Amino acid sequence: MEFVGRNAEMERLDGLCRRRHGGLAVLTGRRRVGKTRLLVEWNRRHGGLYTVADQSAPEIQRRYFCEALASRFPVFQEATFRDWRSILKALAQQAEADHWKGPVILDEFPFLVTSSPELPSVLQHWIDQEAVHAGLVVAIAGSSQRMMHGLVLDSSAPLYGRAVEMIEVKPLRMADFTAATGISDPVTCVKAYTAWGGIPRYWELAEPFASRVDEAVDRCVLDPLAPLHAEPDRLLLDEVPPALALRPILDAIGLGAHRPSEIAARIGQPPTSLARPLTRLAEMGLVHREVPFGESEKAAKRALYRIADPFMRLWFRTVAPHRALLAQAPAAVRRKLWEGARPGLSAAAWEELCRQSVALVAGSRTPLARRGPWLPAGRYWQGKGPEWDVVSRALDGKCGLLGEVKWSERPVRPAELRRVAGELRRKGVPPALSEASEIVYCLFVPTSEGGEKEIEGMLVIDAAAVTAAGA
Repeated sequence: MEFVGRNAEMERLDGLCRRRHGGLAVLTGRRRVGKTRLLVEWNRRHGGLYTVADQSAPEIQRRYFCEALASRFPVFQEATFRDWRSILKALAQQAEADHWKGPVILDEFPFLVTSSPELPSVLQHWIDQEAVHAGLVVAIAGSSQRMMHGLVLDSSAPLYGRAVEMIEVKPLRMADFTAATGISDPVTCVKAYTAWGGIPRYWELAEPFASRVDEAVDRCVLDPLAPLHAEPDRLLLDEVPPALALRPILDAIGLGAHRPSEIAARIGQPPTSLARPLTRLAEMGLVHREVPFGESEKAAKRALYRIADPFMRLWFRTVAPHRALLAQAPAAVRRKLWEGARPGLSAAAWEELCRQSVALVAGSRTPLARRGPWLPAGRYWQGKGPEWDVVSRALDGKCGLLGEVKWSERPVRPAELRRVAGELRRKGVPPALSEASEIVYCLFVPTSEGGEKEIEGMLVIDAAAVTAAGA
């Protein structure tokens, strides 16, 4: 699949290569998000050395690293090094002699640290001395967020303060998904995004099926022989240290428990025991902590926890509760299971995409963009009061935005649009926008029967506009 997006990340990495004395880049991000592809593309641009670690013995890891270096410096093919310090010292000497600046990339760095705990200290000394003298550009990457942050952000860590660039690689946006998959119909794009989210690895697996989303879900996920049938367990097992003990929390959230008290009741644990596990799941990019728009991330007592990734929501809705059925069910039964879950999953993904699009319209010529730029949108809820699907505020604070989201695979009729518009107005205005001098009302529907752009004084925003936001 064609490499798309990542312009901001690539610009920062390219900038590091222009530095006279080189420097260290640290890349983090959940598994499958595309860190490796980004590093490989960057490495190809600059003629660097890409190496990836595995979970092997220290001696074997050093031997593999030397073999990778030998593709650039043949001396490493036959030489024997007793430790990491001697390897890195020889690398800096060879690079300086050849006037070569790198980059040198160590992917899956946590695997090396697990086997050789002394490596961060060795790397820190090397970066401060030999590497900077040779002007080398160095990058380390890993999916274990906790370990990577501990190696770089903890003030007591050896690599603290050494990184010139700290890049968190996040899931790609809908505009990138459209460009990569080539699916032209916006509504079909949303249905496909419902299954695969912003994770490029899943896009690649679904690519042969093009716009046949239902078939792709069955062949890639629901079939017991499918490559993604046990994906969450693999992700948890690949963490450093393994995080399989967190699986029950994901199951509980996937089944509809979103408050800590509800999650605790489902798994039979006290709510006070969930703080660290939920934080770790959030660090892994698997769980999202949601608070009402306008409230403090730290102080909000009404926080909800949701599965962060569309694919994971699909898996915990269709695969996790039906493993026994799927193990023996024919394709027709598997498809029916998916078809039953699809409307709810599509509605959740569509609502998420609508919120994401609000801040991304900056710079476009749409009516919504002219009232902004807008803060990232969120939901708002309070007790038994009304809920708003999309809430945002202009950066200058003068204008607020309220939106209602409706998912339908068929075009929405004008009468239905007017009904939804009336419901939105009757809700009033949430406290977060009480000081706004103007409120922009929006109705988000995939398609409307008459192609309306405005109704009852409200903007009508369709899937074509949402999927193109930020392109």
